[in-house]
Amino acid sequence: MGYSSLLSLSLGLLLLFNCSFAHIEQVVNSQQQQRYQTQCQIQNLNALEPQRRIESEAGVTEIWDQNEEQLQCANVAVFRHTIQSRGLLVPSYNNAPELIYVVQGRGIHGALFPGCPETFQEESESRRWSGEQHQKVRHIREGDVIAWPAGVAHWIYNNGQSKLVLVALADVGNSENQLDRYFRKFVLGGSPQQEIQGASQSQSRRGRSQQGPKGNGVLSGFAEELLAQAFNIDTRLAKRLQQEEKRQRGIIIRAREDLPVLTPQSQEQEREYEEERERTRRNGVEETFCTMSLKHNINDPSRTDIYNPRGGRVTSINELNLPILRYLQLSAERGVLYRNAILAPHWNMNAHSVVYITRGSAKIQIVSENGDSVFDEEIREGQLVVVPQNYAVVKKANSERFEWVAFKTNERAQISQLAGSASVIRGLPLDVIKNLFDISREDAQRLKENRAEITIFAPESRSQRESQREREREREREREERQRQ
Repeated sequence: MGYSSLLSLSLGLLLLFNCSFAHIEQVVNSQQQQRYQTQCQIQNLNALEPQRRIESEAGVTEIWDQNEEQLQCANVAVFRHTIQSRGLLVPSYNNAPELIYVVQGRGIHGALFPGCPETFQEESESRRWSGEQHQKVRHIREGDVIAWPAGVAHWIYNNGQSKLVLVALADVGNSENQLDRYFRKFVLGGSPQQEIQGASQSQSRRGRSQQGPKGNGVLSGFAEELLAQAFNIDTRLAKRLQQEEKRQRGIIIRAREDLPVLTPQSQEQEREYEEERERTRRNGVEETFCTMSLKHNINDPSRTDIYNPRGGRVTSINELNLPILRYLQLSAERGVLYRNAILAPHWNMNAHSVVYITRGSAKIQIVSENGDSVFDEEIREGQLVVVPQNYAVVKKANSERFEWVAFKTNERAQISQLAGSASVIRGLPLDVIKNLFDISREDAQRLKENRAEITIFAPESRSQRESQREREREREREREERQRQ
């Protein structure tokens, strides 16, 4: 009897401990994922273009004004790099997680995680040391989404013959950012402009001394002697590290010669390696940051999530197919629409969506909770617009091929559709629809079931439009006949 009571007590305490621990873990996870909240009292949205163009030695950086109301609503910063051949986007780190989309070109990139081993090694008899060692370097190409955690140093090099164009979003509202709500880039070398480092924002200028148009790298702030001791180098070399800003090369510098950086022999080999890693993930093997994949291509048609041969396709990337996004609390979507095709009206259930146009043009309408149209414009390549959480949006392609990439502020962003076979309207009972809109049961039936496609609606043919007009005329004649009776 005593043993049974003791066993019951032990099991009860164990259950209580596990429940308490689970609750604590849930609270901690909730706190970790909390975002800065902002006032999104938006009356009108506009298609945004970069407000600042900053020249570097081997490229250009264009920055959208972070003080724009819609960017502040989403708590993000957006910028675009155009890197010339043999251009190097210098190593730096940010105060917020960052997603990069490769719009055009190809190159290589590296991310330097603290504590991770140098897994690439080259033996060289001509050098004093046994060979060069560095952390993993990855190929990048058009359509890749690259994920960089806050505080992790990273760099990109254009080893191709044409320009490399990147559009980037920094999630300054992320819980990983413990500074203010402005993007800050901490550059290890080069001569960064203050606009890039965050000082261009009017609120960031307050209390700062005027240092001129050029900024400094992180190393320039240390005492020369202390820097020499820390690296075990002479003061001449330490001084050289701190004088880079005088050359005014910017943050995209030109390599003196093509960088012979150690990479896998071919992109095909790296693709096979990444596919093998995905199979390993599906088998339940956990990844560490040192081996975790940082990129995923969303241009590949074979990876499409939604496809309509007459309308286009949509591909999503989230924590399920790129697990590092779980830590960044971000995801992305790439879409292609053919002329006159429609992306079903929908809303983003749990995320803001920053939509950047990579090709063509489209008519986009965005509606607020009050039923007000806050955006009703044609948007074209190079522009962006923010779709706040829960605001309803619809897209219709005007050009032969309209393409976009959307960055979303949730690691598993979800949408809810208003029209289509998987929509809210489709799920409502007929009598609810009838009473909701004060329409006949027949009209409610058509509203509910006339659109059989899921997310991408193909344009109607001429015969379909004529048939639709004839049906409308017939229904009008029936209504008039009932009224006469």
